[in-house]
Amino acid sequence: MQRDDEKLITDLIEGWAAAIRAGDLPAVVAGHADDIVMFDVPPPQDGVRGIDAYRETWPPFFRWIESGAVFEIVRLEVTAGDDVAFAHALLRCGEPAELAEHPDRRLRLSLGLRKQDGRWLVTHEHHSFPITDEGPSTGEGQG
Repeated sequence: MQRDDEKLITDLIEGWAAAIRAGDLPAVVAGHADDIVMFDVPPPQDGVRGIDAYRETWPPFFRWIESGAVFEIVRLEVTAGDDVAFAHALLRCGEPAELAEHPDRRLRLSLGLRKQDGRWLVTHEHHSFPITDEGPSTGEGQG
């Protein structure tokens, strides 16, 4: 059962990333709980709370992606229990010139999920970039 849940969660996260690249807001939001809490690279420092606030963060990021920025999962690991799970991933996220200059820089993504009515939902999402000698990488909009 856990392997099945891990596969369901992997598919959910990969579908979320594809929806981001496609600028498909309903699909981006679909796998998230109404009480989502997101800690993102840009402000607010105390996070984005609730599905409506989460939804509002995406249009600027979609415009950034449309301008040619990259958002792709490099590595994803999922661990699932009966009704709670977590995942962490590394992503290539940035403009092509930035990625060419810093090919090893990765966006770090951590997700907390819960099973609700038999369906996995993201309840916590955290994006971050490591601080480097050049300073923090902030990207545009989302992580």
